[in-house]
Amino acid sequence: MTKLFLLPAGLLALALCTPAQARVTRIVIDETIPLPVPAGSPPPAIAYEQVAGRAFGELDPKLPGNAIIQDIELGKDADGKARYVTSFVIYKPVDMTKASGLLWHDVPNRGRVFPFAPQEQALGDIMLASAWQGDNSGATVVRPKASAAGMQFLQVPVARGPGGAPITGELLGRIVNRSGAASQGLLVQTNPVPYKPVSLDTTKARLVSRGGENQSGDVTDERVIASADWAWAKCDAANPFPGTPDATQICLKNGFEGNRLYQVVYTAADPYVLGMGFAAFRDVAAFFKNSAADDTGTANPIAKAVTHSITRGVSQSGNFLRGWLHLGFNQAEDGSQVHDGLWPIIAGRRIALNFRWAQPDGVLELYQAGSEGPQWWLPQADPVRGHPAAGILDRCSASRTCPKVVEHFGSAEVWALKLTPEWVGTDGKADLPLPGNVRRYYIASSTHGGGAGGFDTSVPGAGLPTTGAACPGNNFGTAVLPANPVPHTHTVNAIRVHFRNWVMAGTAPPPSRYPTLASGTLAPAHKAALGFPTLPGLRATLPEPDFIMPVHDYDWGPQFNAQDGSGIASIAPPRIKQVLQMLAPKVNADGNELGGVPVVLLDAPLGTYLGWNVTAGGFHKDQICNYVGGMIPFARTEAERLANNDPRPSLQARYGTHDGYVAAVQKAADNAVAQGFLLSVDAAALVRAAQASAVLAPAPVATSK
Repeated sequence: MTKLFLLPAGLLALALCTPAQARVTRIVIDETIPLPVPAGSPPPAIAYEQVAGRAFGELDPKLPGNAIIQDIELGKDADGKARYVTSFVIYKPVDMTKASGLLWHDVPNRGRVFPFAPQEQALGDIMLASAWQGDNSGATVVRPKASAAGMQFLQVPVARGPGGAPITGELLGRIVNRSGAASQGLLVQTNPVPYKPVSLDTTKARLVSRGGENQSGDVTDERVIASADWAWAKCDAANPFPGTPDATQICLKNGFEGNRLYQVVYTAADPYVLGMGFAAFRDVAAFFKNSAADDTGTANPIAKAVTHSITRGVSQSGNFLRGWLHLGFNQAEDGSQVHDGLWPIIAGRRIALNFRWAQPDGVLELYQAGSEGPQWWLPQADPVRGHPAAGILDRCSASRTCPKVVEHFGSAEVWALKLTPEWVGTDGKADLPLPGNVRRYYIASSTHGGGAGGFDTSVPGAGLPTTGAACPGNNFGTAVLPANPVPHTHTVNAIRVHFRNWVMAGTAPPPSRYPTLASGTLAPAHKAALGFPTLPGLRATLPEPDFIMPVHDYDWGPQFNAQDGSGIASIAPPRIKQVLQMLAPKVNADGNELGGVPVVLLDAPLGTYLGWNVTAGGFHKDQICNYVGGMIPFARTEAERLANNDPRPSLQARYGTHDGYVAAVQKAADNAVAQGFLLSVDAAALVRAAQASAVLAPAPVATSK
């Protein structure tokens, strides 16, 4: 049984009156530049500037809030402290008397900072982004200075054994959809695997190729590649096998076959103490929210300007926040609450960060961690995987530091990012309760992060792309269907206003809205149970039971703590003990999902909008295209519909004319505004866009000269 990390009452009382020990001791401002005023900003516009710099922090490994960090004792300096350097960027009014009091603390996504919203700048809000990802691969590489326009980075120590001896372990790397004589690197998502082999001797590693594997982990046609037939080396046609030795590349004697996957298990050294990223994010927030200056006297550029704060992250960054909160990092070392609100956006799992050999760039493809332990908020038993009752809010509940939480998702998170156990547990038998400090909103039939929006994006010949987008991930492939345009933007604009008012004024946002078993809008993820129609452009059996990406119950080894996603992963690849049954939202007769918040393009649809797509070719052919959504437009006329054996009414049958469609958009917009999920300004813009669209617009009249 895994022991939960809960502060005893006496220790909590001590923490509440003890000065902070883990903290930012010094900041350096590297760059200050003016920020342009967003176009269309109402007067008087507030002038902003970007302040970029680095924060230097130290952690006491023996303090309870830090002791949970994996390998922190193995990363400390001679004085017993573990140290980090993290970059940050602040967007702030030049005249701080115009600041609103609200701080948005944003989590970078693979080093990227999302743009500061014009709506927030118009209100005088402050935005802080600070790094958390310390694996120093790809975008997160450490640099001498921070830049307002650059990627964010975190420098953390490497764990060492007694006397500074290197720590080693077995790792997994994969190469997929690559062909030819040139060598290839091992990638996690699009960034390099951050751990290199100890030895370039291929007899000390195992390389196989696979002809196929499915979502359940079943493997076909696996072949061992002899150690003499490959090398850790860089090679190409001009520099053939065995090439030039290189610990980041694999060179094959006979080249790569494009329809096969290559998987290597090797011994690596020098794991980063990645869990320190949780503490660095905590301490940077506490410093900029509460401190006047650092230990050297350098002033906090937003000192005394913050009365409330909300932290938010998108996708990988939102997963970070769920893990950050679960492990207790919304409690500062003085016992106080760090953030008042927490907004994990399109993020339904906990980041795979606080264990040895973690690879946080992973997106839950096969053998990637992140679905272990409780993904739900309140304590709930996990009978399928045999874990005791636990929830994400356990630690903050014990320390009374839980923030208000808003989470919102789209369909892609259900189909490719393993979301629904958060709603119904691992057995899928009943809806799990939501606590009063959490709101959950589902944007049905939408892709990851939402689509391009607009109305011509659903009309062939008027803006709808004719080819599918790239499937995200490690060279996953391309999609069969064109991209899903259902937007998140307008819903997010409304949620932002509600969340701001909830945190700053105590005004409750709209009730949660998402598919549930109780409402009959959630069912096993296959065609018959969901009521999915047979549509042109799809094979008749889709979606199939093995099409959705499921949660795998992995065995990572005896030193891995599945409840917390901590410890040491020692089995590569992990053994699959079982595969969980996945649920998904039911659909209407058009194939569009039920149970979500009102969205204009869904309530005045121009086609079937899917949170999934189909991989066109390569190793994953005919499988789900990772987390890309697709769409199948309605026929324009009944004649076209009948010719295509399409069961869905045509645009003309639904709306009659262009004006009929505009009226449907107006009705859908009014409904979304009334329910609190669309701002009036966005509603008016959507109606204007519908009026200007090509939907059922009459053909131009030819004129003779």
